[in-house]
Amino acid sequence: MKTIGILGGSSDQATAEYYSRINKAVNARLGGWHTGQILIYSMDFATSEHFVRNNLWEEAAEYLADKAQRLERAGADLLLCVSNTLHRVADRIAASVGIPFLHIADPTAQAICAAGLPRVALLGTKPVMSLDYLQRRYRDKFGIEILVPPEPEQDELDRIIFDELCRGVFTASSKAAYLNAIDALRARGAQGVILGCTEIPLLIDQQDRPDVPMFNTLALHVEAAVTAALDGVV
Repeated sequence: MKTIGILGGSSDQATAEYYSRINKAVNARLGGWHTGQILIYSMDFATSEHFVRNNLWEEAAEYLADKAQRLERAGADLLLCVSNTLHRVADRIAASVGIPFLHIADPTAQAICAAGLPRVALLGTKPVMSLDYLQRRYRDKFGIEILVPPEPEQDELDRIIFDELCRGVFTASSKAAYLNAIDALRARGAQGVILGCTEIPLLIDQQDRPDVPMFNTLALHVEAAVTAALDGVV
């Protein structure tokens, strides 16, 4: 079994979910008392929040590259970053280490392609929805058209993520805001929705909108990581 290195802490809610899901997935594959071999570098979330909300991407890249190198030196065989948002600097992270970096968008895009859906919505933080770094990867690498909410709605969804979900606060009004956004995007032609922040699946899931395929980036990322750790397929 290979050792999975996790750039975590953005947020601790998502990081804990990664840890739990990886262990459960390894045990489902191997049985017995098996769990994953995992190294986690959990950053201070205030650092991540500062980088993202002030558009300090160069500083974020340097910070995360250093943490990725620490995980590699500690014995990680492959690397994950738990944050869709911080994939803004994914190329810099990947270039800083000699081990494979598993990009969060790729297993999600593969699942969307397998479902035969050419046009899907993307929900996440403001950078995920307003910048093109993830949208471009979905479009250019996989041919998937991406729809996002209008800017005022982006602001509210972003606020919910930072001020509530990342702090473990889950309210009915915030759940309604996300489901309303999905309904509006579906009316615009979205055939499914990418839950493009790893905290969103803690608030809503497939049963909330059974007729709209939801693509949980966290769960799909974990599945790809476990496959890489057990089968060597990256």
